[in-house]
Amino acid sequence: MSKIRITKQFSFETAHALYGYDGKCRNIHGHSYKLSVTVIGNPITDSSNVKWGMVIDFGDLKKIVKEDIEDIFDHATVFNKNTPHIELARELETRGHDVILVDYQPTSENMVIDFAERIKKRLPDTIKLHSLKLQETETAYAEWYASDNQ
Repeated sequence: MSKIRITKQFSFETAHALYGYDGKCRNIHGHSYKLSVTVIGNPITDSSNVKWGMVIDFGDLKKIVKEDIEDIFDHATVFNKNTPHIELARELETRGHDVILVDYQPTSENMVIDFAERIKKRLPDTIKLHSLKLQETETAYAEWYASDNQ
């Protein structure tokens, strides 16, 4: 049976600040992120299965990404919880803003690693995460490949 890769694309708005950075990105700013999620597996061969011919139902993949990434990160502000931005984060929270505190510098590179771990935990055993592409701007993105991380 042939292995097939399928990809679903998502988009969300997120703000962040890079503590200690020597450029403008040290200030709070936002991006219209685009996330491409590619999984690999064998299409279902059981003709009595309602998902016959699918590697994974795009709706099932959408549910995973929506619950573990979009619903959390969309219109939120991400800060490294070990930086002085924590004071600003607490103030924003008291004013009703969605704030995410992470264990890493919230760069696209680190965010795509975080997203890969979140998605891998939710996939069925028969399907593997192949790659992620997190596009921060029209010309800048970070990619994660399973083959690079074995």
